[in-house]
Amino acid sequence: MKHTYTVTGMTCNGCKASVEQALSQISDVVNASVNLESSEVTIEMNGHVSTETLQKALSNKYKISEKKPKNIFNTENVQTDEKSELKQLFPLFLIFGYITIASILLNIKPWNGNGFMLDFMGLFYVVFSFFKLLDLKGFPESFKMYDPLAKVVPVYGWLYPFIEVALGIMFLMRIEIPAALIVTLIILGITTIGVTKTLLNKKSIQCACLGTALKLPMTKATFIENTIMIIMAIIMLVN
Repeated sequence: MKHTYTVTGMTCNGCKASVEQALSQISDVVNASVNLESSEVTIEMNGHVSTETLQKALSNKYKISEKKPKNIFNTENVQTDEKSELKQLFPLFLIFGYITIASILLNIKPWNGNGFMLDFMGLFYVVFSFFKLLDLKGFPESFKMYDPLAKVVPVYGWLYPFIEVALGIMFLMRIEIPAALIVTLIILGITTIGVTKTLLNKKSIQCACLGTALKLPMTKATFIENTIMIIMAIIMLVN
């Protein structure tokens, strides 16, 4: 018999291999196959194996739970999911808040709208690249799960954090702004296409916007953050 479970905490093919190996060693488990994109594992077993037993076989990094069909008429579950999602995204909102406040303070006396957008974009890139560089090995694996270019050209995933660092410095130091804006439109445009496809397909994967240090789900917030940056880049180019 086969059962499908949800596993959180997986960020790369190394995680996939670790989970499959650990679960396959359990008595009565014939085979364990992980789908990294959907964060699911399908387990073929000879006899019943409890979820507790499966969890004990995994490291604390991973959390396994049985996948259950959602009741679309159960509004209580919907509200719980929304609260859980907001709680997971709190670090993202907090970082955005800090970046926004810092950008305002840098340009408030006298107020400079263009300066605010340049500083916001610069700080955005510098801060977000920092989290990606914390796990340069794991980030490319997570990134290529939804970025179209990273899927085709794997080395792009390795270069992406450094591209963000360079763009952040360019915006903050006011170096070759038109070129930085054009690159921003290209790289974020490509990523936004991938994010949109992921959301439309309703896949449950991890967002790599803050690397793998913080476990963030791929949600509309990811689409919104990219859209804000794209809109700012367009406004700056038009001006």
